[in-house]
Amino acid sequence: MDGTVLVADDDRTIRTVLTQALTRAGCKVHATSSLTTLMRWVAEGKGDVVISDVVMPDGNGLEMLPKIQQDRPDLPVIVISAQNTIMTAIQAAEAEAYDYLPKPFDLPDLMKRTARALDNRNRAPKREEPTHGADAPDELPLVGRTAAMQALYRLVAKVMNTDLPVLVTGESGTGKSLIAKAIHDFSDRRTLPFVTVTSTELADLEGPARVLARVKGGTLLIDEIADTPDEVQARIVRMMDAPGDHVPRFMATSQIDLAHAMEEGRVRRDLYYRLSGATIAVPSLRERVEDIALLSDHFLARVEREGGPKRWLSEEAAELFRAYSWPGNVRQLENAVRRLSLTSRADEITRGEVEAVLGNQPETEPILKGGDSEKLGTSVARHLRRYFDLHGNMLPPPGLYARILREVEAPLIEIALEATGGNQAKCADLLGINRNTLRKKITDLDIRVTRRRKLM
Repeated sequence: MDGTVLVADDDRTIRTVLTQALTRAGCKVHATSSLTTLMRWVAEGKGDVVISDVVMPDGNGLEMLPKIQQDRPDLPVIVISAQNTIMTAIQAAEAEAYDYLPKPFDLPDLMKRTARALDNRNRAPKREEPTHGADAPDELPLVGRTAAMQALYRLVAKVMNTDLPVLVTGESGTGKSLIAKAIHDFSDRRTLPFVTVTSTELADLEGPARVLARVKGGTLLIDEIADTPDEVQARIVRMMDAPGDHVPRFMATSQIDLAHAMEEGRVRRDLYYRLSGATIAVPSLRERVEDIALLSDHFLARVEREGGPKRWLSEEAAELFRAYSWPGNVRQLENAVRRLSLTSRADEITRGEVEAVLGNQPETEPILKGGDSEKLGTSVARHLRRYFDLHGNMLPPPGLYARILREVEAPLIEIALEATGGNQAKCADLLGINRNTLRKKITDLDIRVTRRRKLM
């Protein structure tokens, strides 16, 4: 790589790592913990690429993007952020950031994106009107730090201002309609109607005309497209082919794999190919267990803002939340949290209170009790396929093999350590590896071995 990179981050470790990596790659680097200093460098004409955090001691990294775009429209800005919500990804896209990466980021991936930005730095970015209007939602209950949710956020940000049809898939309660509404509310069509319809409203011959009259060029969301009868599917195809003067954006949701339903004859091929311009697969809570605590805190805080009591989960209660399968996904989690916030006898919600609420939830059983007969290889393949699907027509970042091994290896060692009481000799024997190898992996994978795990 050849060029000068300006790095702004309040974390000294990140500044050091990026400076060393970029310098070894052949770049000149100026690093700072201050947005004021960064903006002074930009004003002085320094730098070919900017890498900036969002939350800084003296301001917000996203808020300085319009100024950079105005003064130096050919300067690419890569945003990195630990504020891992859909809002951050969308705001970065709206502010015309060159790229967005959540923390913790993959260093080789960031280096490749930086190299690409340096190669393209003489190409002025396309200017568009900002899409974040006053009527856009201030807060969206789409929260998550897991890789699956971050990939989803980036895909939403990429497709929101295109005219491609969007198919949103996922289990009941995962937030499919929220994703569709978010795409509309942050798109160029946000001032136009957002209309959700079911097959019933399209059942008669005049149904499509009435629906199009309501949409008026906005966004039309067809709920659970796989449940529509064949004759209604044919009407939808004709409606998409000849929508009239005010062409809406077509979106649809589905709880089942539409490609599989097409092969089974439940969904027309012509409808499937018209709707699948961009497919967004929303992961279930079982596929992003690490987000459960974050979502729980989010919903408890929302209840408090609405005038409810201030509540929090005890460690034991939070652990139980993580252990349950949540067949109703985020919707079920929110309902459980709201009930607990109102019925808890103290500010801290106990494990017993969680057990009482979850025990009344339909089809809810602990993941570790029962489970299913699915083979590990089948389960891994399903998760990997979902990971690829979340990137749409793009390939995942390079280095996938090492990342997947790390994702599997780290929890395997952590669980084995817990099962052996922290005894590394027993753990190494259980895993069938050398004790020195285990120690090295604990260090390399940054696995914490607490005193509680160690045998006394």
